[in-house]
Amino acid sequence: MDDYNPYEPQEEPKKEKKKSLAGYFFSALAGVMVGALLVWFLIPSVLTNLPTNNGTKATKTSMETQQLSVDVNTGVTEAVEKASGAVVGVSNIQSVTDFWSHSKSTQEAGTGSGVIYKKEGGKAYVITNNHVVEGAKSLEVTLVDGTKVEAKLVGTDIWTDLAVLEIDAKGVDSVITFGDSDALKQGETVIAIGNPLGLDFYGSVTTGVVSGKDRAIPVDINGDGVVDWQAEVLQTDAAINPGNSGGALINLAGQLVGINSMKISEAAVEGIGLAIPVNSAIPIIEDLERNGKVNRPSMGITLVDLTNVPAIHQKDTLKLPAEVTTGVVVNEVVPNSPAAKAGMKTYDVIVEMDGEKIENTIELRKHLYNEKEIGDELKVKVYRDGKIVDLTLKLVDTDSL
Repeated sequence: MDDYNPYEPQEEPKKEKKKSLAGYFFSALAGVMVGALLVWFLIPSVLTNLPTNNGTKATKTSMETQQLSVDVNTGVTEAVEKASGAVVGVSNIQSVTDFWSHSKSTQEAGTGSGVIYKKEGGKAYVITNNHVVEGAKSLEVTLVDGTKVEAKLVGTDIWTDLAVLEIDAKGVDSVITFGDSDALKQGETVIAIGNPLGLDFYGSVTTGVVSGKDRAIPVDINGDGVVDWQAEVLQTDAAINPGNSGGALINLAGQLVGINSMKISEAAVEGIGLAIPVNSAIPIIEDLERNGKVNRPSMGITLVDLTNVPAIHQKDTLKLPAEVTTGVVVNEVVPNSPAAKAGMKTYDVIVEMDGEKIENTIELRKHLYNEKEIGDELKVKVYRDGKIVDLTLKLVDTDSL
């Protein structure tokens, strides 16, 4: 009989122990995996509700673009709002002949700008440049709303490069106000409005300052290389490009102070725009409205500013006293003219007209064209051989010379 000891380990119990250990291992592994999954699901919601540095809860970032509308008003915007409706486009339509068929048709030869300055009796009047309308078979004005209307040429003046057009007043809502170009200050803000490079850029606005006043620009009217005229202009650094011609130069009150006329476009020059001062333009405009042309009083002389004469000629040829540094030199006297009849001579130096000091050709023409009429008498003081000579001229129409 075998001895049986109940306390001695048996083989079967050892196998059961190993089996239970494996079960524990797999159970623990499953628990870890379940726990990891729970953490993975719970962490995003926990983070969402975590407090930020300022004690508030983090919120989802918005992907929407925020916009803030601000109504900006400046002196420039207010001036443009007042004046821009009176600035129009002017199209020059000319007749052309087809080379092959010899048939005639019309086409737009160029565009410029203009300014509505008057509305009266069912008609509106536009001021522009002479070179904008020159050679036109017909003219067309484009209003601020895009409406195109036929325009009638009232009159032109080649000397001042101005022209007046007439259109039907229907659809014309804005008329510009004239300012005082003599009151402008150097450095004062001015605004140019017009159509640079054509009607695609209708109503373009550029800003600058008055760079200079009473500038005299030599003008060759007939293209023969000889200066025929000294045009009085305002100088500005507001950008003025082809197509701006005839447009408005306004001050911060929205008033017309100049008619944009030309731009020096040499490669070495930048920021020099020129405009006809409105004070010089108004008498021309009034004459063109009344007569279709400008009837100017004439003395019958050609002129040179004394400041353009070398000092040696001022002393030896003109025999001027040292204190005389400004005036206008008579370069030529037209036969049978008022000047010739009054005894004026070549190399006389004009220093005074009707008691007003005359320092240059611009001041002389201002007095002659703004203060005098055809048939008026004009009292002139000149230096001749170093002495003052008094002369009296009776002015005639320029066309009669």
